[in-house]
Amino acid sequence: MAEPGRSPLRAAAASAAAGCTLAGSVAVTVAVVAGPGPGLTGYVSEAGIADTGYAPAYRIGVFALAAALLLLAVALPAALRVAAALLAAGGGLTLLSGAVTCSAGCPLPPFERPTVADLVHGGASVAANAAVVFAMLALVLSPATDRLLRRIAGLGVALALPLAAAIALAMLTVGRGGLVGGLERLLLAVAAGWGLATATALGLARR
Repeated sequence: MAEPGRSPLRAAAASAAAGCTLAGSVAVTVAVVAGPGPGLTGYVSEAGIADTGYAPAYRIGVFALAAALLLLAVALPAALRVAAALLAAGGGLTLLSGAVTCSAGCPLPPFERPTVADLVHGGASVAANAAVVFAMLALVLSPATDRLLRRIAGLGVALALPLAAAIALAMLTVGRGGLVGGLERLLLAVAAGWGLATATALGLARR
């Protein structure tokens, strides 16, 4: 039974966000693991290159994750508008990342020569991840966040911030390789896990 003052729309959005997060994560994982990509030495986005057999599964997964972020923004209480705005921005940027595919190898500076599409895709992906991490931080800092959501966000921030910093440093110093590939996968797993846990907590709280 929904708690007094809790919106059924937000409850439905939380449940849908959990489902989209799970479905999107599975689709992207299948595309990365089963696809012809370079394994841990490459970027996750390489599974979405147009001429790969698993590109449709990858893009469907990315769009599902974008929908999850937008739904999670709707599911948050009205008092958490900063976190909701960041999640909405992250959802829009994730949509852009899925719509604009990178070229073979998804090259990025400073060690590679990217195309305009590579820069758009890479920039949108990086900005989307940053928006999600800042949304976690906003939940930690907001006095309106309840205890469970703050704990989930605190764990997410504690894991995501060091990973994001390590990825940025590795890309600037060593470039593509197993280190960046592994760290990227860990960061995406943290973001997906946080989204699923947060959506589940919101959905259960409204029953």
